[in-house]
Amino acid sequence: MILVALGTQKLQFNRLLIQLDELVENGTIREEIFAQIGYSTYMPKHYPYATMLSYEEFDAYLQQADIVIAHGGTGTLVTALKSGKKVIAAPRLKKYGEHVDDHQKQIIEMFEQSDMLIEVDDMDLLGKAVADIETFHPHLFESRKNDMLNLIGTYLETGELLKIA
Repeated sequence: MILVALGTQKLQFNRLLIQLDELVENGTIREEIFAQIGYSTYMPKHYPYATMLSYEEFDAYLQQADIVIAHGGTGTLVTALKSGKKVIAAPRLKKYGEHVDDHQKQIIEMFEQSDMLIEVDDMDLLGKAVADIETFHPHLFESRKNDMLNLIGTYLETGELLKIA
């Protein structure tokens, strides 16, 4: 199953939902899809969706999913990656009125450079990404939270800014 997760910010991501509908309609995507569409105004025609999900509902869909197609929100990406899911990430882009800037592209590029996910910002390449994800072997997400906390603690205690190895 493919879970589409578009977050909870008051921003649409119609471009992604429309492309998914076209890929389902033309048979490129045959897997079951469920989408959490957030504040998007486009209502999918070829797969079920909900605007918002409770944490428990989202977790249930995430556990069923083999693949997650997500926007570039760090909460969504990290949750999917920590769950060991294969992730296709599509950034909301300023030029389409999907966000105020292109920070999601920068976030996704960082994860892609670490071979954790596949990035798609051109929706014409979404079908290829869905096909490619089948043989994609992502690097596992490793939280560096403790490293950051130690770095901050050292800085507060000594005033020295150290590098994280």
